[in-house]
Amino acid sequence: QVQLVESGGRLVQAGGSLRLSCAASERYPMGWFRQAPGNERKFVAAINWSGGRTEYADSVKGRFTISRDNAGNTVFLQMNSLKPEDTAVYYCAADADYTIVLRTATHEYEYWGQGTQVTVSS
Repeated sequence: QVQLVESGGRLVQAGGSLRLSCAASERYPMGWFRQAPGNERKFVAAINWSGGRTEYADSVKGRFTISRDNAGNTVFLQMNSLKPEDTAVYYCAADADYTIVLRTATHEYEYWGQGTQVTVSS
């Protein structure tokens, strides 16, 4: 069973930075999603198996960076210039099909972490 464990979420002031981590039991193409209260879960960023390709939602381009460590099993989401609208539970997800195309839809990911709360105060 694949295990994904997120960490790093906390309360931060607008304009601040946070780095989220997602430790996986195996190496997969990975994605980050977020879900605000009353809203659907939305794509944030994705990274391929090697770490050489990434994709971002328009709302976070230029502010967030997805990366993975050398071993490849931990994926990070560096979030800069945070805004109150970034407040959400952030989830990492694993693409167990190892597809070449980076996936941006929730149904395309097979495994999910438990989520970590990010709150940005104004």
